[in-house]
Formats: sequence, C-alpha cells, structure tokens
Amino acid sequence: MKIAKILILVGGLIISGLFISLIAEPNFYSQIEPKEKYHYTTIKTWDVPGVLEEISGIFWLGDQKMATIQDEDGVIFIYDLKAKKISEEIPFDKGGDYEALAIVDDVAYVMRSDGKLIEISNYMNEDRELKVYDSFFDEENDMESLTYDKKHHRLLMIAKDEDPNFKKTKGIYAFDLKSKKFLSKPVVSIDFKDDGFKDYRHKDAYKTFRPSDMAIDPKSGDYYLLEGVDPKVLILNSQGDFKSIYKLDNDDFEQPEGITFDNYGELYISNEAVNHSANIIQLRLDK
Repeated sequence: MKIAKILILVGGLIISGLFISLIAEPNFYSQIEPKEKYHYTTIKTWDVPGVLEEISGIFWLGDQKMATIQDEDGVIFIYDLKAKKISEEIPFDKGGDYEALAIVDDVAYVMRSDGKLIEISNYMNEDRELKVYDSFFDEENDMESLTYDKKHHRLLMIAKDEDPNFKKTKGIYAFDLKSKKFLSKPVVSIDFKDDGFKDYRHKDAYKTFRPSDMAIDPKSGDYYLLEGVDPKVLILNSQGDFKSIYKLDNDDFEQPEGITFDNYGELYISNEAVNHSANIIQLRLDK
C-alpha cells in the first residue's frame, strides 16, 4: 500500500512538473485558445432602423448626413448621424437588387448587382429624373461596389465575383462622367499572386478577394476595398499596388456591405443585420 501511495505521489509530481514547464512556454495559452489581434479601433456605432436591415451601401454627404441604400427597395435613405434617425426617404425606382451608391453634386448613382448603373438627376427634388446605363457587367460578375473618384471625375467599381475580362486578376473599372461611358480597360488590376494575398488565396482566383464595396481615402488617394464574405479591408495605392489587408472581427462586422470616408478621412463601414441590428461603424485602422 505504501509503495502504491509513493508511486502515485511521484507520478503526480512528474505531471505537475510537466504542466509547469508547459505553461512556462510563451505560446502555451495561444495554443489552447488562439486569439487573433485585430489592428483597428471602433470609434462609434449607430444602430440603424429596421427598414435598413439589408443596408448595402453608404456615401458621406457632409453635415453628419449619410446617404444609404438597401438591396431590396428603390429608395435612398438619408441617415442623420447626429440625430440617430432617418431624416429623409427618396424613392427612385421599383424594387430590385441595389448594392451601392455614390453622390456627385445633385446626381445620385446606384449600382445594381446585374451591372446596370442608375443615374438619378436632381435626386433631392420632386422633379428627379432617372436614366439607366447598361454595362459589360452582368449577374455572374455580381456588382456590389461603387464610389466617386473626384480627382478624375469618374465612378469606380469592381466585380465581387469573376472579372468580365480576366480569370487570374480582378480590375477596378471606371464610368467616365463626362462621356457617360464605361471604360473597358481597367484603371488598375489586382494581381492575386502578390504575397499579401498568400493567406487568402483560393483555387478560383476571383474568390481570393470578393469586394462588397469600395471607397477612396480623400487624404492619400488610396483605394479601400471591403469584403463581406470573409470580413476584411484591402488597401491599394492609386497605382493599384498592394499596401495591406486588415482582418475584421466577425463579432464587430457580421456582414459588412458598405464603406465610405468623411471629408476628414474618417472611415465608416455599414453592416447588414444578421444576429444583431444593422449598423454603421466609425473605425480607425492602425497605421
């Protein structure tokens, strides 16, 4: 009996020693429960009304106002960040799959998932006029992005799924606001062979990054592309060169669909409702 007790005591000491040596290893706890560090700070969150639970695009208007759209109704909603409510609803068309918008002076542009671009002149007035432009995009490209490039007076967009012209790359295309024509040659092309994409590469190249919206940093001119499938933000310089990718926490960004900057370079992302209310989040990325 005494020998058995001694053996149990010795065994316990050996196991305890092994445990102590393990926890002394710097990576022990991370191996048990890995915790990824997200390199951003959420500044403020606005929960938006239920009518915007399918919020699919946002665009900064100024004076604490955000133009928003949801992907089922042909309505532009003006959301007042200061009052925390919708201040105006602007109907422009019947129901459809509306994914993104951009505002240029008194003209609103809305992108449909099938690649049709809707122009709403005098969008804030009762006498607003609507015009639809066909493009070389279609349902297979799944268009969810649109932004205004003020420097070159053009709209920019990128396919969420396959590029209409290429298999291994994905291009950012332009709609020239002077000629009112889509330009067939990409402004820049994203090369998924870049080492920055090594953690995200997919056997189908176009799935490596699937943009749900895009915006331009007014200070740097960099392109910010948002992905909602695997939430993250890709940053390219104005020549299309890879700069960085920021992974977003799914708890903060359940389904990010819209991205925009204010005039001061502050970044905002909108999320559709999933387990929580749809919202707009102001955030700051670590530099």
